[in-house]
Amino acid sequence: MPIATPHPVPDLIPVRSLYLPSEEVTVELRGCTPGSMLRTWHLGELLSEVTPADDGVLSLGPLPSGGYGIELTTSTGTARTGVLVTDNPRSRLRYGFVASYTPDRDINAVLENVRRLHLNGIQFYDWAYRHADLLGGGEDYRDALDQPVSLATVRKLIEELGNTGTDAIGYAAVYAVGPQEWDQWKHAALLQADGQPYGLGDFLNIIDPADPQWIEHFAKELNRSVEEVGFHGFHLDQYGYPRRAVLPDGKEVDLSESFPTVIDASRRGAPGARLVFNNVNDFPTWATAATDQDAIYIEVWAPHTTLGSLAKVVTRARAASAEKPIVIAAYQHVYDSAPAAESDTATAYTMATLFSHGATQLLAGEADRILVDPYYVRNHKTAPSTQSLLQRWYDYLVEHDELLLNPATVEVTGAWVGDYNEALDVHFEDTPVTEEPTPGAVWRRVTEIDGKLVLHLINLAGQDHTLWDAARPAPAPIGSGTLRLRTTGNRLPRVRVADPDRCARLTDVHVTADGEYAIAHLPEPHIWQTVLVEP
Repeated sequence: MPIATPHPVPDLIPVRSLYLPSEEVTVELRGCTPGSMLRTWHLGELLSEVTPADDGVLSLGPLPSGGYGIELTTSTGTARTGVLVTDNPRSRLRYGFVASYTPDRDINAVLENVRRLHLNGIQFYDWAYRHADLLGGGEDYRDALDQPVSLATVRKLIEELGNTGTDAIGYAAVYAVGPQEWDQWKHAALLQADGQPYGLGDFLNIIDPADPQWIEHFAKELNRSVEEVGFHGFHLDQYGYPRRAVLPDGKEVDLSESFPTVIDASRRGAPGARLVFNNVNDFPTWATAATDQDAIYIEVWAPHTTLGSLAKVVTRARAASAEKPIVIAAYQHVYDSAPAAESDTATAYTMATLFSHGATQLLAGEADRILVDPYYVRNHKTAPSTQSLLQRWYDYLVEHDELLLNPATVEVTGAWVGDYNEALDVHFEDTPVTEEPTPGAVWRRVTEIDGKLVLHLINLAGQDHTLWDAARPAPAPIGSGTLRLRTTGNRLPRVRVADPDRCARLTDVHVTADGEYAIAHLPEPHIWQTVLVEP
């Protein structure tokens, strides 16, 4: 008996993390069979159909700015991906990481993960020789925590990431000095009440980042790192403390004033670089948001432990600087203590909260890792379920970019929903609908973009808490929802629905008239459902 040849599984990956409107959009096809079809969608509208001849890279030609869904249908199944076309690549930051630079490292799996998840910025964590001496180790060295680093590997990663449209962003702490350099900088030490310098562990001390000698030195270090290594930008890190301290001469220092000074100095040192400053626990976002950097990045810790607190952090960041992309570093420690399925559900709720509020999450990186610890070397290898979740949801984020990350988005929940407004709302037969994340309810939020309403429904049925970093069961089924919208004139609105887990592409639902209202029956949401209403 002949052995059956296994059918290829369809797969689809963009060649680049994003595209300019002048560039041809190219995707890599795998697993094509006779009669395969490649379709391109924009916000649920079919733009093109192509019959690919075989596996390989296929051009879809230039596309206008926007997010697109791409589907490859073969005799063995369907694969999906997304692509983003933009004339301003730094207006979005889908942030990832690498943390290994061993000599002769094979980087192909890293590059594929970057393409698959559309990561257009990669933080090079702990690439440098020392915190206050970035390039003092020569070509091969061990970093401050004894990890091996080869600058040949660093440069290779930078070059290949650049070829995919992804910025390589080097880690650089703005005020950390190790023992080898301490004598040079101890005059700028930030001191505790007992006179001892603030530090991190037993291997770093903290100095005033606005010290004139330091900012001149730091700016030169960044400039050398661009010229000699090739970085496209820098991740400017702090540790979240102190907020105020004294110098050895008794002068008081307010770090909310020092940080903008070092950010501006970094810009002078690396004028074309992509700069990302870490506002640890939202400190001091109000002071740094307007500086000459390229994103609002916030690493969250307690008391920002709930989905609602994440939403408020993003809302404050958007208010501080609505034009810059917002990234939240929310490390999913839950994977260290709970099974993948329960951890994946927690991560999905985190992403639903952040994505629906216009922010992205620093989580994924390397070839198959996610962050579970602030020391990125201690990362977590993803299970297949986690990798599948990330790909679905990152595809969804890219495909619906215009509805999710548009800085022109306006929060209008309070102006539309509720008994007083009676303008728009959604109802589930046995599940309450709330404005705040509430266990057992559907968390409802409404935004407006270019005259269109976007309704976000996050299903918390079956949940007994709103913590974002804790194990969770799958959401309970709640049945279909009923959308009720006051109409204008005699035209019915168009209503379309998408869900990253159930139907990623926007799909029309039937709308009927009921007096001065329009009624649409929505499919049952899983974790997060997006409803686009064109009144």
